[in-house]
Amino acid sequence: MKNSDLRPFPVIEKPAEGEYPSASRIYIDPVPNDGQILKHLASGFQATRTLILSLSESRLLHRYAEGKWTIKEILAHLIDDERIYVYRALRFARNDSTELPGFDQDLFARYSEANKRDAEDLLQELSLVRQSTIAFFESLDPAALLRRGVADGKNVSVRTLAYHIAGHELRHLQLIRERYLG
Repeated sequence: MKNSDLRPFPVIEKPAEGEYPSASRIYIDPVPNDGQILKHLASGFQATRTLILSLSESRLLHRYAEGKWTIKEILAHLIDDERIYVYRALRFARNDSTELPGFDQDLFARYSEANKRDAEDLLQELSLVRQSTIAFFESLDPAALLRRGVADGKNVSVRTLAYHIAGHELRHLQLIRERYLG
């Protein structure tokens, strides 16, 4: 993350209960309650990058059980999920009340072709997506951050979606350490 380190990030308070479904707590709760979500998004990318670059190609292609994703597929999943959640945030921030559909993450992973890609290439894509994510959330005023919408049948606030992205990455890093490297 280049430019984001040069200036302070705006404070975006952690969403309150009721701004997201209870099942989303798995992603929201692990993120610090300090309002520095954009800083956490920037540092989260660095942690992901460091972990991925420490692994061999065979480890990146390892499945801990049949039908489970490889680490490269997890990386592609993080990219896809972030794009989708930012798109949702854009729609809701712009006060679009159209209910948005969910997506089949297993289908996306299957067709990502992540295992054919170089880890550096996947990380470069994640870096660009993350820079765009941070720039988008930096651009929002407090009213836009509190707007809500429905995606995949669930009502969420815009700021919840930023916290989801960060928490989702934390969750997958934890799973990689426990199930792939443990």
